[in-house]
Amino acid sequence: MPENLELHQFVDGFRRGETSTKRLLTRWKSQMNCPYLGIILATLSSLFFSLCSVIVKGLVDVNPMELASFRFVGVLLPAIPIVVYNRQPVFPAGKRVILLLRCFMGTTGLMLSFYAFRHMPLADASVIIFSTPVFVAIFARVFLKEQCSIFNVITIVLTLVGVVLITRPPFVFGETSSSALESERYAGKNYDIWGPVAAISSTLFGANVYILLRALKGLHFSVIMTNFGAFALIYTLIVCGSIGAICWPACGHDRWLVVVLGIFSFLGQILLTLSLQMEQAGPVAIARCADIVFAFIWQIMFFGETPTGYSLLGAVLVVSSVILTALKKWALSLPRDSMVRKRLRYLIMD
Repeated sequence: MPENLELHQFVDGFRRGETSTKRLLTRWKSQMNCPYLGIILATLSSLFFSLCSVIVKGLVDVNPMELASFRFVGVLLPAIPIVVYNRQPVFPAGKRVILLLRCFMGTTGLMLSFYAFRHMPLADASVIIFSTPVFVAIFARVFLKEQCSIFNVITIVLTLVGVVLITRPPFVFGETSSSALESERYAGKNYDIWGPVAAISSTLFGANVYILLRALKGLHFSVIMTNFGAFALIYTLIVCGSIGAICWPACGHDRWLVVVLGIFSFLGQILLTLSLQMEQAGPVAIARCADIVFAFIWQIMFFGETPTGYSLLGAVLVVSSVILTALKKWALSLPRDSMVRKRLRYLIMD
């Protein structure tokens, strides 16, 4: 999910220096005698974010754009007290254009992901959207002139093959493929081609967000999140107004689920923040792959959609690429004499 983008923001915020909050959490982690507490919190964060996807897919009577508005409340609420506590400038001069671009890209990407969750199998959408970090190398090469290594090419190819297996486009698999006949039938309709288009577009928007975040590296993460949450909330409300989707969900079941969506978004955001204060970004990114596992479980449990062999194979390829990318970034962040870095030396070689 797009929450994986927020991982990068939090890393930029915490790598500039150890805060008193981080020292307190590190002490708490050691007192609990749980060296993997950060990983556990990241996994719980994935659980809550994946349940948010279930709610988005299940609330068929509420427009996905309207649900995105409630989701962004969960982004904005935890960011406001942090930015006030740290006395950070909310809209700093010299970074405003890039901040607005980051907000636009991130908001559009998340709205597209919500559309994808509604119009294609939950696990398939989650896998495609989760592949965002792998495509960053392409845009870093185009916009930042960074080197695109053999490692990047391999992970990109693996991801693209995985996405093709998941979406199974007719021009590759033919009109009579299983995607048109079997497991992609739900809610009385055939597989909607606009679902995969939205998922892939969300991934591309998300990859650009990473590039913009590199230009905002000097800003505290709470400043980025506050601007993102506020801009996104206004943006989604404007979109909802333009399509006539501004209305409260029906009383009872739907309204309660919308409240739960906001609560789960808030909890997932906080747990992700805490996990990155306790653990390095690489292991946390790998733990976030649990999002994919949860998506497959919820798809079968709540929607009765059994994944095909193509979907499972595509998911394995995409998740493998994401894990390899996270391992490489983790290895590069370690000291040169670290044993872990030496064990991962084949990933670092370009």
